Amino acid sequence: MGKKLKIAIACGGTGGHIFPGLATGRELLERGHDVTLWMAGKDIEHNAVKDWPGRIITIPSEGFQFGVSIRTIGTIFKLFKAYKLSLAPMRETNPDVVLAMGSYASFGPVRAARKLKIPYVLHEANLLPGRAVSFLARKAHTVAVSFEKSRFYLKHGNIEATGMPLRKALQRASAQPRRERGADDPLRVLVMGGSRGARVLNEVVPKAISDAVEKGVAIEVEHIAGLQNSEDVEAIYSAAGIKANVHHFVQHMENIYPGIDLAICRSGAATCAELACFALPALLIPYPTAVRDHQMGNARVLQDFCAADVIAEGDLTGSWLRDYLVSVSKNPERLEKMAAAMKKRAQPNAADRLADLLEKVGGASRKNEG
Repeated sequence: MGKKLKIAIACGGTGGHIFPGLATGRELLERGHDVTLWMAGKDIEHNAVKDWPGRIITIPSEGFQFGVSIRTIGTIFKLFKAYKLSLAPMRETNPDVVLAMGSYASFGPVRAARKLKIPYVLHEANLLPGRAVSFLARKAHTVAVSFEKSRFYLKHGNIEATGMPLRKALQRASAQPRRERGADDPLRVLVMGGSRGARVLNEVVPKAISDAVEKGVAIEVEHIAGLQNSEDVEAIYSAAGIKANVHHFVQHMENIYPGIDLAICRSGAATCAELACFALPALLIPYPTAVRDHQMGNARVLQDFCAADVIAEGDLTGSWLRDYLVSVSKNPERLEKMAAAMKKRAQPNAADRLADLLEKVGGASRKNEG
């Protein structure tokens, strides 16, 4: 490592931005750098950063709105306010480089960095760039991406495919050998709809699994229901005599992934990266109202690699899913091929690569100042 750098990471807003930002920040801390987190003051942030040993700066912010409305005008005002509130702490901390993980929480810190001529790096987690990254990319030093094909959707001359940073605990667990499913073993299915759950997964999937069991398929389930309907989900599995663990939330997914044969889930960037890390085949049901339909874009990349199957939420029915599970259970070789293809998508050193990039940009910035 060269000289100790001061690095700011704007990663507030949602788990999809917070956790990769934290993973990169911890890697930089281990390298001896001074790292400050910039958050947006959202509820989800409190537990996520409670063990963070460094400085945290909170700048209240709000998501982008488009179209002409009172709310749009209010959002523009709040984003401008976030920028003004960011100027003093950005000037005080004077980082060598700023990393912004996307989302509206990036706007204030990045605009302040630009005003103070501090270089910034953007990270885009999804295949299709979000509004914040698209808006802020023009004057970024570098745009780091999780998906190689994202470069086709970004107008920038300096794009690096670093991958999606994951926690070290996930990386360590993924390095262990996968559980081999024996001929008489049940199909272990993981159902998850993100940190808040997904209504369609909680309503359609348990019944379809129960119907598949009636058809003679042996299935065991880990179901992450979020904050909604967990009792109803448990009741369906219990009535069908299915061994199922139903969770509101799982803090340590590294304890779940290694024993799973098939995931049925959304296709957020973090989920896709974790599936690849654990070589876990999946049926992806993208969140249909995601901005720019980015979850469908992520899902199609994995489908093109033959690592996952994809169905739009509007096309999902219980009978279709029942038949799918029956087919999957009868074709373990196909699941193994999907697992091998998924493993090729893994980017286990993404946090290291992103940290390397920040050291390069921040080091050059300090050299120029000197």
